[in-house]
Order: sequence, then C-alpha cells, then structure tokens
Amino acid sequence: MDKSLLSQKLKQKAFEIGFDFCGISKAEFLKEEAPKLENWLNNNYQGSMAYMQNYFDQRLNPTLLVDGAKSVISVLLNYYPSERQNRESAKISKYAYGIDYHFVLKKKLNLLLDYMKEISGNINARIFVDSAPIMDKVWAKKGGLGWVGKNSNLINKGSGSFFFYWRNHLRFRAGIRWAC
Repeated sequence: MDKSLLSQKLKQKAFEIGFDFCGISKAEFLKEEAPKLENWLNNNYQGSMAYMQNYFDQRLNPTLLVDGAKSVISVLLNYYPSERQNRESAKISKYAYGIDYHFVLKKKLNLLLDYMKEISGNINARIFVDSAPIMDKVWAKKGGLGWVGKNSNLINKGSGSFFFYWRNHLRFRAGIRWAC
C-alpha cells in the first residue's frame, strides 16, 4: 500500500477513535532543538525538575527510544470540559475533570496501534503518555498540528491550547514508512 494512503487511513482512524487531530513526522534528531534545550538546562530553567537533565540524547532523538524508528505520530485530544465548575467548590484544572487522561489516551492510542498492526503487519512501536523523555510540543509542531505560542504551549488553529498531545514512535518492518 502506498505510504500516502497509509497515512490517510491512519489519520482517518485516529478521528474515528476520537482524536481531534493527527500528524505524522519523520523520526530524526532534533538538531534545531538541541542547542535550545542545552541552553535551557544550563540556565536552570527546569527549576526543581531535576529529571529534565536526564536522557538529554533521547529527548532529541526518538530513534534512541524505539530502535529504528521511522516516524513519530502525534495526536491531539481536546480536554476543554463542557461543564462549568460549581462556583462554591474548590477549583481544579480543567484537564482533571473526569477519568485520568493517562487512561483515556492510552486506551485510544492502543486502539490506533492495533489498527496500524492490522493494516501494516508487523511493526515495532511504543506508546508514550507522560512516560518517556519526549519533546511533545516539538513533535506535534513538526507533525503540522500547530505552533508554539508566547505562552509556551502548542496552539492549534481550531482548538487553541486546550488539548493533550501524545505520540507513538514507530519502526515498521518490511520497509513501510509512515509519512504525511
């Protein structure tokens, strides 16, 4: 199957599963981001988040997280709640309404991965939901899902910045590559 058709099928399935947007980018070293990340860390902008200093190389290169990765698939899921908080109740973040987003996203991503295996055969892939040193916003931007605004969040023309972004890193056997 043509890689353009595979990409279209994957994106369509992502929408059917409930994701708002899906983008695909080439898995490669983020050479533009490397000096920015190094400068950010050297200036101690990570504050007390010492873990940000770990896995520098993996943050910049997804092929170090998934051997032979060819593509990064990023998806967006809007979390802006339809309900309003009760004015008398304690205020909580909008993303904390309902079921823990880790469970919601992993379930949907596993459905997407199952579909990918169904149409492509044997693939090597990992799903990450806050579980790996990934530069989420960079990959979402590279996948065409938005731009990074002054607020340092990824902004999508259709949804603003009320969404989660997660990604799969994939290595397809038999030379199949996903590309936009």
